[in-house]
Amino acid sequence: MDNLLSIITFIPAVAAAILALFLRGDDAAAQRNAKWLALLATSATFLVSIFVLTGFDPANTGFQFVEEHDWILGLKYKMGVDGISVLFVMLTTFLMPITIAACWGVETRVKEYMIAFLMLETLMLGVFCALDMVLFYLFFEAGLIPMFLIIGIWGGKERIYAAFKFFLYTFLGSVLMLVAMIAMYLDAGTTDIPQLLAHNFASDDMVLLGFHIVGGLQTLLFLAFFASFAVKMPMWPVHTWLPDAHVQAPTAGSVVLAAILLKMGGYGFLRFSLPMFPIASDLLAPLVFWMSAIAIVYTSLVALAQSDMKKLIAYSSVAHMGYVTMGIFAANQQGIDGAIFQMLSHGFISGALFLCVGVIYDRMHTREIDAYGGLVNRMPAYALVFMFFTMANVGLPGTSGFIGEFLTLMGIFQVNTWVAAFATTGVILSAAYALWLYRRVVMGELVKEGLRSITDMTRREKAIFAPLIAMTLLLGVYPSLVTDIIGPSVGALVSEHQAALPPSGDTQLAQN
Repeated sequence: MDNLLSIITFIPAVAAAILALFLRGDDAAAQRNAKWLALLATSATFLVSIFVLTGFDPANTGFQFVEEHDWILGLKYKMGVDGISVLFVMLTTFLMPITIAACWGVETRVKEYMIAFLMLETLMLGVFCALDMVLFYLFFEAGLIPMFLIIGIWGGKERIYAAFKFFLYTFLGSVLMLVAMIAMYLDAGTTDIPQLLAHNFASDDMVLLGFHIVGGLQTLLFLAFFASFAVKMPMWPVHTWLPDAHVQAPTAGSVVLAAILLKMGGYGFLRFSLPMFPIASDLLAPLVFWMSAIAIVYTSLVALAQSDMKKLIAYSSVAHMGYVTMGIFAANQQGIDGAIFQMLSHGFISGALFLCVGVIYDRMHTREIDAYGGLVNRMPAYALVFMFFTMANVGLPGTSGFIGEFLTLMGIFQVNTWVAAFATTGVILSAAYALWLYRRVVMGELVKEGLRSITDMTRREKAIFAPLIAMTLLLGVYPSLVTDIIGPSVGALVSEHQAALPPSGDTQLAQN
C-alpha cells in the first residue's frame, strides 16, 4: 500500500482535528464520545501498523515502505522504516490504545485531553518514520508541546514547575542539535538521512577558539546531538527533570513519557550518533560508559530513598536507560540488540508499573508509600499483577526485562569489563528498591482504616494489563520475535561502524 507510513502517522491527527472541529459541549455524552473516538483512532492506527510489520522484510537492511514528496523551500517529506525503527513504530501504536483506555476516568477538559494524546501519537510516530533531517527535527521538537500541556493542565499541584522544567531541559538540548544539523547540511549539501548515513564527516583534529578538538567536526557534531539525546533519555546528570515530570503528570502522561518518549533519545543515538559520527562515537564511548554506569548505580540508590511511588519508578527508568546507552555505544551486535530489546521491554514494563500506581491512586488519591500496606488482603488480583511487573522490572528470567539487561551486559563486557562489573551491581540494587516498594505497599497486615474499603481491579483495568502481561511474557520466552527483525539491520550498522574506524586499532576495544 502506498503511503502506508503516512496513513499510520496521521490517523491520530485526523481524529484530533475531528474532535476539535465537530465535537461540541462538555457534558457526559460529549466526554464519552471524545474518549471513544480517541480509542477507535488509536486502535485503527495499531491495526494498520500491523500491515507494516507483516510486510517488512528483516533480511533487507535498507529502508522500506519509503515515500518521498517535495515539500516547501526545497525540502522533502520523506518517510521510511528499517529494522531498527519498525519496532518502535509498533511499540507506539500498541501502547496508545492502552493509554487512552487508562484515561477513562478523566472528567476535566476531556476533549482537549484526547486531542493532546492523539497529536502526541502522530508526532512520536513521525520521529520514528522520518527520513529527512528537518522533518525529524520538527516531529522531535513538536512532541514537546502536547506533553507540556498534558503535564501543565492535567498534572498535580506542582504541575506548572514540572512542565516548564521538562520543556526547558529538552528544548535547550535540542537547540544545539539544530545548530549541528545546519552544519551537517552545509557540509553534506543534503538533509536526506540515507545520504547523510553514507557521507563521511571530517574527523581530522582541529583547533577551535584555542582548544584542540580531537576528532574534529565529528566530535563537535556528536556533542551537539548528544546534548539533545542525553537529556531526552535522560542520562545522568541531566536526568533531574524526569522525576518531577513523572510525579506531576497524570497516569496516562507518565505511561507515554516512560514507555515511548524516552526511547526517542536512544533511537536518535542509533539513527544519527553511531552511524554518522563513528570516530567521535568511539572516542567518547568511555565517557558514555561511565556516565551510564554511574546512572545505574546512583539512581538506584536514590530510588531506595523515595517516599513517592511514582518518583521511585521514575528513578528506576533512569537506571534502566543506563543499560541502553551502554549497549548502544558498545557498538557490537549483542550490545545494540540488547539496547533495542531493553527499550521495547521497558516500554511495556514501565508503562505497566505507572498504571499500577494509577490504579491505587484513583482509589486513595495519594502516591505516598507509607499510606499503603497489606493491599493483598483486599486486592489479590492487583497484588498479582503488581508482583509480575515488579519481577519483570528486576529482570527475572522468563520476562522480557531479563533478556534486555543480559544482552547489554554481554555487549559491554566484551568492551570494558570494569564498566560491566560496576553496572551489574545495578541488578542487585534494582531488586532491592523494587521488592522494598512491593513489600511496603502490598504485603503485611491491613492496619490502615482508610484501606479497609478499597476495591480490587475492575474488568476494564484487568483488560488494560492483559496485553502488557502477554507481551512481557512472550518476549521473555521467545526473544527472537524481536532479535530476528532487528538483527540484520543492527549487524549492518555494526559492520559499517567498525569499517569507519581507523585501522590502527586505537579504538575502545583496545582500552580494556
